[in-house]
Amino acid sequence: MLRPVPLLLSLIALPGLVALLGCGLQPAFLSYPPQVRGNKIDPDALAQLVPGTSTRSDVRDAIGSPTASATFDDNQWIYISEVTTPVIGGTNEVHQQQVYVMNFDQNGVLQNIQHKSLKDSMPVTVVARTTPSPGSEASFMQQLLGNVGRFNSGALGGASGGQGSATNPGNF
Repeated sequence: MLRPVPLLLSLIALPGLVALLGCGLQPAFLSYPPQVRGNKIDPDALAQLVPGTSTRSDVRDAIGSPTASATFDDNQWIYISEVTTPVIGGTNEVHQQQVYVMNFDQNGVLQNIQHKSLKDSMPVTVVARTTPSPGSEASFMQQLLGNVGRFNSGALGGASGGQGSATNPGNF
């Protein structure tokens, strides 16, 4: 036999628990651990690099290959790292971001090191419009019935041995 008091308490506590989970007040065992993405720079390895004397190979040996290089300038290397946690909808919440920009001269000697963090970032607005494609905008019914009656009877095995059809005259 069901006991009404525990059942009533569980029905009252369940919406409260769901509300707490929805507000982000979830226990640690229900959340994802922070994830490090990109190339996290070790401060001790960064301290080994000296502008004016270190070369590209010194930088690569000390902190690894760059995350990216500038689009039109091979003398600028960019190291990006983020600490994120997954949130609802498959997106990531960024907790910490570090960007190091290394500039080299034409001889491959390190000229300067710039450090940027999350507070230096700027929001980017995404354009909502779509790129038009050539052709017509066919409705659902046009797409569904568009090829009805557009087939070649010769393609189904009706024409053989050099005889053609009206659409495929064959060899004469």
